[in-house]
Amino acid sequence: MDSLFSVEEKSIALKVRSFVDREIRPNIAQWYNDAHFPREIIPELGKLGVLGMHLKGFDCPGRSAVEYGLAAQELEAGDSGLRTFVSVQGSLAMSAIHKHGSLDQRLEWLPKMAKGEAIGCFGLTEPTAGSDPASMRTVAKQEAGGDWVINGSKRWIGLANIADVAIIWAQTGEIGDGRGVRGFVVPTNTPGFSAEVIEPKLSMRASIQCEIHLDNVRLPSTAMLPLDSAVGLRGPFSCLNEARYGIIWGVMGAARDSFNAALEYGNYRTQFGTSLNHFQLHQAKLADMAVAINKGYHLAHHIGRKKDTTGITPEMISTGKLDNTRVAIGIARDARAMLGGNGISLDYSPLRHANNLESVRTYEGTDEVHQLTLGRFITGVGAFSAAGGN
Repeated sequence: MDSLFSVEEKSIALKVRSFVDREIRPNIAQWYNDAHFPREIIPELGKLGVLGMHLKGFDCPGRSAVEYGLAAQELEAGDSGLRTFVSVQGSLAMSAIHKHGSLDQRLEWLPKMAKGEAIGCFGLTEPTAGSDPASMRTVAKQEAGGDWVINGSKRWIGLANIADVAIIWAQTGEIGDGRGVRGFVVPTNTPGFSAEVIEPKLSMRASIQCEIHLDNVRLPSTAMLPLDSAVGLRGPFSCLNEARYGIIWGVMGAARDSFNAALEYGNYRTQFGTSLNHFQLHQAKLADMAVAINKGYHLAHHIGRKKDTTGITPEMISTGKLDNTRVAIGIARDARAMLGGNGISLDYSPLRHANNLESVRTYEGTDEVHQLTLGRFITGVGAFSAAGGN
């Protein structure tokens, strides 16, 4: 794969890899075991230039899609939960403000968020509205004086309890009519906003997910994301596509790290008088894993180059997110099996990666949602509802 990337692109990847080796690998087993998210590394991630990495202007790094992808896979080789933080901050919260926000909103939040001085979250999913965001029940009503008042709840929202600002999507029209969905920039110290950590979890334990409660949260008219691009579900979906793009690369980092764990283990684990790497079955599994990882990287690379040049479609993103995530979780599980009983120990990464990837395959669109996105493209028929409509 080296020949596909420039010297500068590879230097960025190696810079992030060095950070992961120094700051994450020595600590991740303990963080995962303790269900601890290391807030102390957030300013360091800002200095590393990975927060809002693909965004331009407003003190954002302004790097290419491929460079961001390479950074994402290095971060996820450390842990999916920490790559998820970078994704929530940059691809969701910052992207929403950057794509759809007013100049004042961009100036107020983006420079601080790029430095890690302010944390953002992205409130779309609800307890009863996951894959069907058009049915969200969070409602924003505008009063005579112009203020907006928001009531409702959101669930599985990363970082919400430590965030300084939340991007909240709410119905401004009839419930079930996605055309009335609008986004609001909500400082989390606004009265009526609260966030409760969801625990215990079996996945993403070094990350934070919350349920948000919005009880008569009053905001000025200027809190709404004002651009026409934010009208309806296309507003949040444009941000979700940014996050999905990062996943295409990120999961390959988890797969690569699982492969490396199995390869290293096979070098020193002796059975029947020789190391595991001398056995045909072990080599066959390593070969299949290596081929799958390289195919996944080629897919990510192709989509990244298209994103940087002619642009990409939702179907391209769904293809990458669906297949690379399925490939990665299979590799992590196979690597765990190759480690035998030792594979269930936090001394080794594959089972931790596999558990995390169960969440990754669910958020930013389940496998089934991406299959239906591709099915609609292939057949011309939307089948997202029981009635076969969309």
